[in-house]
Amino acid sequence: MERIARQGLLYDFYGALLTEHQRHIYEDVVFYDLSLSEIAEEQGISRQGVHDLIKRCNKILEDYEEKLHLVKKFEQTKKLAREIQSLTKEFAGSSDMNLIHRIEEISGEIIELEAH
Repeated sequence: MERIARQGLLYDFYGALLTEHQRHIYEDVVFYDLSLSEIAEEQGISRQGVHDLIKRCNKILEDYEEKLHLVKKFEQTKKLAREIQSLTKEFAGSSDMNLIHRIEEISGEIIELEAH
């Protein structure tokens, strides 16, 4: 997964657990693509301070993911939902009972993902 996309997903799931100051600076870097120098000037801190804060935020967000696996479960759920969508389209032109059984299996996997 592209680094920026991953940072965005991690932030979507765990960003509320950062402090307001961390969130503001992290959003400036990840979502608004501001440079470290621009943020440092705006915040009245050093460029190195901004760099360290971003690095610390990335570590915090990755640590939450390592413990909770919400992004991983989300990605697995999306993959399985796409497979169900594909099988459903395939089934529309057929009466193959194997497709129905596969859809049932996949939906069971999704339910299991959400339970853990």
